[in-house]
Amino acid sequence: MRALILVIDAFGIGALPDASRYGDDGADTLRSVCLAETQLDQVQWPTLRTMGLGNSKALLGAEIANCAPVAHPTASFGVMAERSTGKDTTTGHWELAGIVLEQGFHTFVPEFPSFPKELVSRFETETGYTLIGNRSASGIAIIEELGVEQMMGKRVICYTSADSVFQIAAHEEVVRLEQLYQICETARTICDDYRVARVIARPFIGNPGNFTRTAGRHDYSIELPGPTVLDKLQEHNIETIGIGKIGDIFNQQGVSLSYPDKGNAECLQRVEDLLSDASRQDQLLFVNLVDTDMLYGHRRDAEGYYRAIGAIDRFLPKICKQLNNDDLLIITADHGCDPTFSGTDHTREYVPLLVYRPGVQGSNLGIRNSFCDVAATIGDFFGIENKRGNSVLNC
Repeated sequence: MRALILVIDAFGIGALPDASRYGDDGADTLRSVCLAETQLDQVQWPTLRTMGLGNSKALLGAEIANCAPVAHPTASFGVMAERSTGKDTTTGHWELAGIVLEQGFHTFVPEFPSFPKELVSRFETETGYTLIGNRSASGIAIIEELGVEQMMGKRVICYTSADSVFQIAAHEEVVRLEQLYQICETARTICDDYRVARVIARPFIGNPGNFTRTAGRHDYSIELPGPTVLDKLQEHNIETIGIGKIGDIFNQQGVSLSYPDKGNAECLQRVEDLLSDASRQDQLLFVNLVDTDMLYGHRRDAEGYYRAIGAIDRFLPKICKQLNNDDLLIITADHGCDPTFSGTDHTREYVPLLVYRPGVQGSNLGIRNSFCDVAATIGDFFGIENKRGNSVLNC
């Protein structure tokens, strides 16, 4: 028995009822991305559409012409609302694994200075580096603006966003990667006192006017408040494999084996390789496909986002062909990031839920009130009791 959770990062499907509290009323990542198809007629999503992506969207009372419902979806379809407070990667993934956060993570004010004086003082004293930036910003933009200054001495660029993050950028030729990671580890300890979800290393290379972020990104998440379904699986000798940034998001807790592959293509290839190994049984593959969020959502590139979904869609048949009748595939997301909405941050949205089992007729799963239903379904699939959420396995 094998289960696969495929998280298409930031693939929201429509604003949640409480979206106005987050300034996200009217956000709809799926709709915005589909509108880009008018210039991209050669790109299609036949697999996701056949599975029932359009059926999921229709549950919210809105249909999209180029992602319409199908009569006989091959997967069970639904949408999930986030119960936790927040709209960030950590919160979304933790809830998918069975943790609901009643109190959201701390976020910093967007304007300079974003970070409290005490935090800045501790950071500079304990790392030996001067902090520059100190505001909410797009990572590419602030590196272009402050990259030269950062290269002039013992400085690092520190910035935040609407999410609970403390990001640290430095040129790899000035601050070697290992040193940047040490700085981030120190910052992680400091940020624990402020309940910050993630400290993120953001190395870059290149020359002024042509700086480029590298694949050396590393996320340092806050400690989990308790066990997840991953821990439960491990207790029952079921192998849990994290692909992409899953290991970082969970601080390796509950993760038997981590493959920190960078980018969707590498992560999907890893999935195919692991599924082709017939000797591996009783395992969960938990995958994050980050490109839709990092490369296209935050950069407000709707057409690029559409192409990225198209690439995932073209790969899905390879995955489905490798699944046996006793395997399970769940496709979902962790939040939204509407590329046509105001700002550059995540959006508070429903996420799609597609549950595929070879040979099993798809059904209507409706509107679910928590991402924890994924954890409950995984527990049910492996015969393990899970206290959070409601399984959709036999719906």
